[in-house]
Amino acid sequence: MVKGFWTKLKKPIIMLAPMADVTDTVFRQIVAHCGAPDVFFTEFVPCDGLCSEGKKNLLKTLKFNKKIERPIVVQFFGSKPKNFYKCAKLAQKLGFDGIDINMGCPDKKVEKQGAGAALIKTPKLAQKIITETKRGAGKLPVSVKTRIGFNKSDIETWIPCLLKAEPAAIILHGRTRKEMSKVPAHWDLIGEAAEIVKKSGHKTLIIGNGDISLLADAKEKAKRYNLDGIMVGRGIFANPWFFNPDKNPAEIKPKEKIALLIKHLKLFDKTYGETRNFAIMKKFFKMYISGWNGAKNIRTKLMTTKSVKEVLKILE
Repeated sequence: MVKGFWTKLKKPIIMLAPMADVTDTVFRQIVAHCGAPDVFFTEFVPCDGLCSEGKKNLLKTLKFNKKIERPIVVQFFGSKPKNFYKCAKLAQKLGFDGIDINMGCPDKKVEKQGAGAALIKTPKLAQKIITETKRGAGKLPVSVKTRIGFNKSDIETWIPCLLKAEPAAIILHGRTRKEMSKVPAHWDLIGEAAEIVKKSGHKTLIIGNGDISLLADAKEKAKRYNLDGIMVGRGIFANPWFFNPDKNPAEIKPKEKIALLIKHLKLFDKTYGETRNFAIMKKFFKMYISGWNGAKNIRTKLMTTKSVKEVLKILE
């Protein structure tokens, strides 16, 4: 088993989750500016697309700042082992520190391809994908991000199945595919999964994920459930300074939030120009413009804008 950078990190390892149309290079750099996580992940990228003639646009989404965004893991999704092998080779070439396989995405379009959470229903294929990814990865560690089950908890069979393929880490979201995000994360089941991993004799790390809103909560859950680390997803939307232990969210002033949004906008413009849909930026407005009187009115104005220039005109 190749563990790579994972062995160099102090536990508990606290990391930023891969999120589509969120964790691009621009947002990752903004988070790094506020207080970096221990590990960065890219948005998830389709293996089939990267193995097609139209891969040029997808390659743009794999750009990262080699000085700021480290260590960085690229996340792939798909259902064809041979394409995972090819993409693992590509990950080496592009300079990533690790590879993650998405076996947890609940999106129906992804599921129809037999990818994401659908792989929980095809354990042999899941094992083959891990094996082929590792074969192409060379010295890069390969991890898996998944869920506790598809329609119900399957940790007693699903976790041992993954362990047979010996990934460097299993990142476990505490809900089933059926539950989506409609119920609280089952941290008790994440804890049971951790016990299975620890008793197995494998050196695979086990990381928990789901409903983490504060850094202190992440550290407490890692300790309570005997985890090697915690992955933070939607919690970052409440506080871009999440990973900074010296920053109290209650003490962050509106002026500071607005200044960070301006920085985000300018970096977005500098990085993409007009090559990426500006509407993607709108999902971040509430993260920055909230928590004070008049914030909602500003947000309403911002939501009518069609460019970075228009937003800056309102804010500056």
